[in-house]
Amino acid sequence: MAELLWDTPEEWEVIATATPFTGNKTSVRTDDVVMPDGKIVRRDYQVHPGSVAVLALDDQDRVLVLNQYRHPVRQKLWEIPAGLLDVPGENPLRAAQRELYEEAHVKAEDWRVLTDVYTTPGGCDEAVRIFLARELSEAEGERFEVFEEEAVMQLERAPLADLVHGVLAGELHNNCLAVGVLALSAALAGDGVDALRPADAEWPARPFS
Repeated sequence: MAELLWDTPEEWEVIATATPFTGNKTSVRTDDVVMPDGKIVRRDYQVHPGSVAVLALDDQDRVLVLNQYRHPVRQKLWEIPAGLLDVPGENPLRAAQRELYEEAHVKAEDWRVLTDVYTTPGGCDEAVRIFLARELSEAEGERFEVFEEEAVMQLERAPLADLVHGVLAGELHNNCLAVGVLALSAALAGDGVDALRPADAEWPARPFS
């Protein structure tokens, strides 16, 4: 049997850094990095606050999905609720609960960590925690007011098996949706969702209090 693999922290020396662009939520950083052989290379990457996403599963094994226009790829993508960690050190569970309420007007009683991923580690430091939310019900109060692309979002509930098929067939492309449904499918086929990490599990990529 092959040895288990895991990612490990490591930080190569940076001898110079600059921020040539600062946007509303993200920025671009340029680092001069010392390679193991002593050579110095320049690396440009997007600095990102981090994100959370929610795979909300109802009692009929359907996943709550949203259809939203994404301008950079010129497509309307089916996605799961997700959003930025807007406040440094923000508790990711609280952020996930907020996003589920704001985007779908839904609350959940059972929360677990499904998986943690880096979306594009070659060019961006974005870290995403994907939660599994179950025991769903409609949230109380008025719906959250939405703007811009979110104002025309379409909300549906799709069978988990259909989403897995869509991902493998190349019909669904959102990374959080793809990773989420495949991870849940693997969990259900393995040790079950009760073996998933608790919702407040440590997250070294984005430490929180």
